[in-house]
Amino acid sequence: MMRPPPMPGLRGAVCIMGNFSGRNAGDAAILGGLLEDVHRRFPGASFSVPTINPGFVRRQYAEFPVRPVALLPWNLSVKILGLPVWRAVRAARLVLVTDAILFDRKLLNPLYNYLWTLSWVLPAARRRGVPIVLYNVSLGPVRTPLGRRCLRRVLESADLVIVRDDESADLCRQLCPAGEAPVRGADCALNVRPADPRRVDALIAEKRLGFCARPVITFNVNSYLDVFLRGQATADAFAPLMAEVMDRAIAELDVNAVVVTTQPMDGAITRRVLAAARRHDRISAIANGECDYRDIAGLLGRAELHVGMRTHSLILAAAMGTPVVGLLCTPKNRGFLMSIRQHERMVDFEGLTANRLFEAVRDAWRERVRLREELGPIIAEQKALARAGVERLRPYLEPADREGSVRR
Repeated sequence: MMRPPPMPGLRGAVCIMGNFSGRNAGDAAILGGLLEDVHRRFPGASFSVPTINPGFVRRQYAEFPVRPVALLPWNLSVKILGLPVWRAVRAARLVLVTDAILFDRKLLNPLYNYLWTLSWVLPAARRRGVPIVLYNVSLGPVRTPLGRRCLRRVLESADLVIVRDDESADLCRQLCPAGEAPVRGADCALNVRPADPRRVDALIAEKRLGFCARPVITFNVNSYLDVFLRGQATADAFAPLMAEVMDRAIAELDVNAVVVTTQPMDGAITRRVLAAARRHDRISAIANGECDYRDIAGLLGRAELHVGMRTHSLILAAAMGTPVVGLLCTPKNRGFLMSIRQHERMVDFEGLTANRLFEAVRDAWRERVRLREELGPIIAEQKALARAGVERLRPYLEPADREGSVRR
């Protein structure tokens, strides 16, 4: 059977696999941080990025030598499942799998899940001599036997595994006890470059955000109440709870509140929280789409404290030096907060009340100056960990006398 030719312009590129549609500011920040780190160390490298939104990748990362690979139906692709990904991987000098896409929820649905497709594509690429690196990834959760088999196939195809949290390292060792130990890294989004301060000032003025009048606490909520928290939380109960916490923070701490939405799917729960709040004169909101991930990082850096549910809202705030309080709506939140030694700033949903959450916010507010000082060296350490993985790519990207991929 004739093999399809590689896609023009992709030969020898670094193929970056993740969820890069532009909808999620956290995912966009991961790609931005990765490109910053790798391009700085290997300025001659070029990149291919499979995406359902090639226009976003082309515009957002125009400063880098990036070529989007369209994963659209007329390209013979159902999101990740299709010919474009195979061609891009086959033509690559190196494949980097990043982000948190290796989980088994809706495993056989390629519109939602990446793991099943990658469990076939990556081993096939390895057999052709294309090196695979899992780069600052979060692994899991995998809760089904088939999901565990798929993740094991991905791990066994990798030349190198760099994980961003201890839970991922433990899962890697469970699934591949005889393999090489995973390397500890950190999230690429930690090295995001925030927007220029003048751009942030303009956003604050344009959107009438409350940063100028009073100190600000930023809040972020998400829609995972029906995914990871079934039986522990519902939108009907949670929206008024979070609204009460914001109202109390405004009244008792004399702050303004800014609600930051990083993913459009969180819009519905965010609107419910805002509708339930009373102090609309002191609450404003902004969302990904109105601004990009660098803008959001810049805005979070202006806050005195961030209270977040989406992992990357916590990561972007902490990367800017802002103290955080994290609600443990996903396992990733616990992993990140433990990695930055903020155990006392974790709020579990079991038995959650407005009083308990407000007390956590109030305590962090009172300690915010000390927390900011303590976070400085911890975040610097994590940023260095995220960047350290670049040096491990030298065997694949540095030798000038090698063409194409590095063979095993």
